[in-house]
Amino acid sequence: MTTEKFITHSELETRELGRNFAKNLTPGQVVLLYGDLGSGKTVFVRGVCEAFNISCVRSPSFTLINEYESGSGLFIIHADLYRLEPYGVHALGLEEYADSNDSIMFVEWPERWEDMPKYADLTRIYFNAVDEMTREIRLEANS
Repeated sequence: MTTEKFITHSELETRELGRNFAKNLTPGQVVLLYGDLGSGKTVFVRGVCEAFNISCVRSPSFTLINEYESGSGLFIIHADLYRLEPYGVHALGLEEYADSNDSIMFVEWPERWEDMPKYADLTRIYFNAVDEMTREIRLEANS
C-alpha cells in the first residue's frame, strides 16, 4: 500500500491536487473520500473533472449520484452517501458503476456502504479541515 500526505492552503490548491491525481487514474478505479462536511471532497473531485475537461461539477448531496462524461467517453461517477442509511446504499447500484470499464467512481461517505465489494483498484483519500482554508489530505492506494 502506498500512502502520501498533502497540505493545501486554498480551494485552488485542492483542485490542483485533484487535477494532478487524475493523471494516474484509469477506468475501473474506485476512490473513496472520507472527511467531514466542508473538508474539500467535492472540491477535489472538481479538480479531477477539470483534468478530463469536465466543468459544472456540483455536490451530489441531494442527487446522490452525478455522472459526468468527458469528451473521450470516460465517465466520472460522483456519489454522496451522506443522506442514506446503510440499507439504502444497495439500491443505488454502485457496483455496476464500479464494474464498468468506461468509468472512474468517487464515493463520499463510503462508511455507509457496509456491503462494499473488495475492489482491487481502490484508493482511499482522507480529508481534514485544519482551519477555514487549510486541508490535510492523505491518499492511500492499493497500487
